[in-house]
Amino acid sequence: MKILTGDIGGTKTRIAFLKSTVNGLKTLREATYPSRDHDSLTSILFDFVQEQDHLPQAAGFAIAGPVDGRVCQVTNLPWRIDADKLENLLSVPRVILLNDLEATAWGTYILGDDDLVTLQKGAEGASGNRCVIAAGTGLGQAGLFWNGKRHTPFASEGGHCDFAPRTELEFELLTHLQQQYGHVSWERVVSGPGLVAIYRFLNKFHNLSIPEPISQKMATDDPAAVIVNTADQEQDPICVETMELFSRLYGAESGNQALKHMATGGVYIGGGIAPKILPWLKKPGFLEAFRDKGQMSDLMTRMAVKVILNDRTALYGPAVRLLSS
Repeated sequence: MKILTGDIGGTKTRIAFLKSTVNGLKTLREATYPSRDHDSLTSILFDFVQEQDHLPQAAGFAIAGPVDGRVCQVTNLPWRIDADKLENLLSVPRVILLNDLEATAWGTYILGDDDLVTLQKGAEGASGNRCVIAAGTGLGQAGLFWNGKRHTPFASEGGHCDFAPRTELEFELLTHLQQQYGHVSWERVVSGPGLVAIYRFLNKFHNLSIPEPISQKMATDDPAAVIVNTADQEQDPICVETMELFSRLYGAESGNQALKHMATGGVYIGGGIAPKILPWLKKPGFLEAFRDKGQMSDLMTRMAVKVILNDRTALYGPAVRLLSS
């Protein structure tokens, strides 16, 4: 089967033409588009499909937003995606839409050992539900229900739940962000924009100005990447403190989700940020916050925690879902 698949995010949209073989999924062609340079997914698909020799037999799209039946309004883009309309426009017999984290959950089915880094081994032979959490432009979450025979992914919008501070500093961060946004979700702190917000808050908290070299870089480059790179080189103490706080918050919310999903089968950390900050996630702060759940702390140590390195997991997910039905 030839499958058209896509991973649609607020920053970039990746489209691929895949073929299912006895050895798995083979990529025939792939292209990446800046999402905000286009007014719709349709315009991207027409550009991509017109260069194909054959039309796909099915299509599936991972979308950063809640899917309502066969329609999705993308969270960080002014795009409304309708599966029925795409079937007609593309002349494809079947089109499915998945939340991007549900797609990532499906994509974990085909990950190998080289696609993962283990932060915590967990209990030997553990089984049960799993969950996926991924910080990127936003904060995505999904679960995988274990029915005793297989895992079935399901979507979640847990990243928009209320941010819960645990320390005096985090309460100060909450108050700071409430003045800007009113409601403060976990996505406001555990995401690319959240990383930048933490950095700006810490400078204000310490009565400091952002150093001119960093300010200049942030004006021309991705601000989150500037903070991470500066912290990696230990060139600015506030960047280092930002990464330490961000890692603890990421660990805390990963643990919250793991508890809610009773993810004894494992916790997967996905998204574009985790592989780029892997050295920080390996420091004690992430797992300490993940495990710090009072009476449930022992349970948390028995859950495996793994970082997904393969950045095409969400891209492959819709194809895995199509081939499973």
